[in-house]
Amino acid sequence: MDAAIEQSFEEEVAFLKQLIGIRSENPPGDNDQAAEQIAKLITELGFEVEAYPVPEPFVRQHGMTSITNLIVRQKFGDGNGPTIALNSYADVVGAGEGWSSNPFEAKISDDKIFGRGAVIAKSDIASYLFALKALKKCSDHLQGQVELHVTFDGEMGGHVGPKWLLEQGLSTPDYAITTGFSYEVVRAHNGCLHLEVICRGRQAHAAKPELGCDALEGAHYVLSALYKERKRLLSISSETEGIAGPRLTVGVIEGGIHTNVVPERVAIKIDRRLTPEEAGEDEEEALVALIEKSVPVELGVEVECRRLMLAEPLRVTPAQDTLTNLLYSKARSCFGESVTIQGAPLFTDARHYAEAGVPTVVYGAGPETLAESGAHGIDEHLRMNDLKGASWVVATALYDLLK
Repeated sequence: MDAAIEQSFEEEVAFLKQLIGIRSENPPGDNDQAAEQIAKLITELGFEVEAYPVPEPFVRQHGMTSITNLIVRQKFGDGNGPTIALNSYADVVGAGEGWSSNPFEAKISDDKIFGRGAVIAKSDIASYLFALKALKKCSDHLQGQVELHVTFDGEMGGHVGPKWLLEQGLSTPDYAITTGFSYEVVRAHNGCLHLEVICRGRQAHAAKPELGCDALEGAHYVLSALYKERKRLLSISSETEGIAGPRLTVGVIEGGIHTNVVPERVAIKIDRRLTPEEAGEDEEEALVALIEKSVPVELGVEVECRRLMLAEPLRVTPAQDTLTNLLYSKARSCFGESVTIQGAPLFTDARHYAEAGVPTVVYGAGPETLAESGAHGIDEHLRMNDLKGASWVVATALYDLLK
């Protein structure tokens, strides 16, 4: 396995450079063409690629334009063994300003590869695919199937990517490994609730504001209640290592039409991070009740709460133990004692596999800590040895599962 990884590593780096050069920003999420280009690259490596376009109305419902998901299936022996899904997404956030080089032309410098998606998450399309390629060279005595799921809505919640593939019955894996972002083996992560709060009043001229009903004044009461709730949440600690506790952020406030007009409508968008110990719908119900009772009735402002997104946490289960312990053992063998089994304070597509009853662990190419890589920031980069190491860890873990 060592030799197989080493022999194809130059090709793996070249493949990742090509992936970085394929534009796949999300938003806008218009990625049919990117899927076609990536499928071609994978086919050139000797794999068969299945393409599954998602119906346009469903894609647009989730704020994107075009999505085609890809599946590579590799059978070992007669296939009479476990099926392991490897999922990584190919969409990326926008590059932003301030890069030292073109973010969509991969650059290698100081044994690092720079470019948007170098860590999150095109690196794992490369690490998973080349782990699978190495596995094919060492396939004696293996039984089962490995699937690579390349999806295109990781930055938008995964609903038309892995969730859609699973709901359509296009994949029924026994285990899943989903894209990682550091040395850590992650078996739990936060969930997330996004709410929009609409405060509706009545417009009036600022010369006679008493003739109106000030939606912003209503929003003031909502904000006061939210920031009081944020302080309360800071006092709560999660039982899951790596996750501090629940968090609440007001991310967007919009409203008003002119300086001399009483605002008729104000919108507030909220991010509520959920710990693995919390149930999303219960916390949503409690937060909505808090918001709705925060505005005095006599103010005359109508308050409406709308769910924008609810991503349940990834929770620790005994069914994960086999995969967790195997990846942990392999990763420590490769990277040393700095590797840990952790929870993560963000949310990932792993939850979709877990919700489908699939034991799922988050692991892939990344640095010792996410902050080192510039992921989602400027000059995102990945060390070459971390790419090679992740490929080896995944390949040897798959080998042990299938032998």
